[in-house]
Amino acid sequence: MEALCFAKEGFGDFIGFLVAWGYWISCWVVNAGIAVAIISALTIFFPVLETNSILAVVLGLAFIWFFTWINVKGVRASGKFQVITTALKLLPLVFIIILGFFFFSLDNFPEFNISGQSNLQAFSAVATLTLFAFLGIECATIPAENVKNPERIIPKATMLGTTIATLVYILGTVVLFGILPIDQLMSSPAPFAEAGRIIGGEYAGYFVAAGAAISAIGALNGWILIAGQLPMATAKDNMFPRVFKKQNKSEAPYLGLIIGSVLSSIIMLMNFTEGLVDQFEFIVLLTTLTALIPYLFVASAYMIITINMGVFKNDKFKIILLSVLGFLYALWAIYGSGSDTVFYGFLLLLLGIPFYIIMKYNQNKD
Repeated sequence: MEALCFAKEGFGDFIGFLVAWGYWISCWVVNAGIAVAIISALTIFFPVLETNSILAVVLGLAFIWFFTWINVKGVRASGKFQVITTALKLLPLVFIIILGFFFFSLDNFPEFNISGQSNLQAFSAVATLTLFAFLGIECATIPAENVKNPERIIPKATMLGTTIATLVYILGTVVLFGILPIDQLMSSPAPFAEAGRIIGGEYAGYFVAAGAAISAIGALNGWILIAGQLPMATAKDNMFPRVFKKQNKSEAPYLGLIIGSVLSSIIMLMNFTEGLVDQFEFIVLLTTLTALIPYLFVASAYMIITINMGVFKNDKFKIILLSVLGFLYALWAIYGSGSDTVFYGFLLLLLGIPFYIIMKYNQNKD
């Protein structure tokens, strides 16, 4: 919500709406991607999921709607489930990171750039994909109304969670590069499970695959929560239609959750003919792009707000540096997402314009 406030303060209601719109799109798009990640992990147990697109999509939809039901029951039920999945998913990851170094070989590391593109294009694509791993950190304050002592708990939880996640990402990725040949790493829908098989045999592979599935399941639960909470918070600021404010007796924004999951289901159905790896890559890029547009506005708004507040003159160099760097990074990552992703992403964002006009018309009538 800070991003929405920044953009709204700097550029007005319409840009504030577009920022919220972009974040909301990224939420329900990413839920389709996480459902694909769950299926990818389960291919170790059920290989048919890798070749049977219809079965894979049906299972993915089942996961989306199961966690929609969990979140409709309220934040407390969702939070308890999230704690359990977080604890369970770390065990297999730690297993791979620690034991993987005994099977580590520098010979498996590929050349620096094997994409066939220029270094600039390769760096840009990697920047976009890497940013995906950290999307959501700005959403930590959205359910603040349901958290005790949010001023103290949310900053500590955010910093601790980010630190742990960063260490797991870096160590886990390095170990995978050292264990799996690059050809296998590029095509595998479940690389951590493949590494587990090399380390400890078939059962170790199952153990790690279960952890990967649990990790994705926990992520899906959390992002479905955000997909309902974000538009509700935005609607309370009169920036989204009032329908998103409606809550059930458990204080869950049930209509917002249902609408978000319907849209996630559509994204899955649109891509069911693609392979799991290709599906996931496209959804990751589309999710990141729709979040990057709000980043552009926020980076620009930072300078405008400091000027309006009269503090720009006191620290001009720092403010300009942060604003320009943030804007250029977002622009660079957009470039790295590719032309197809940019087309679909901007199309989704442009659909927000008639949505905004209709919403404001109805608000003025009232």
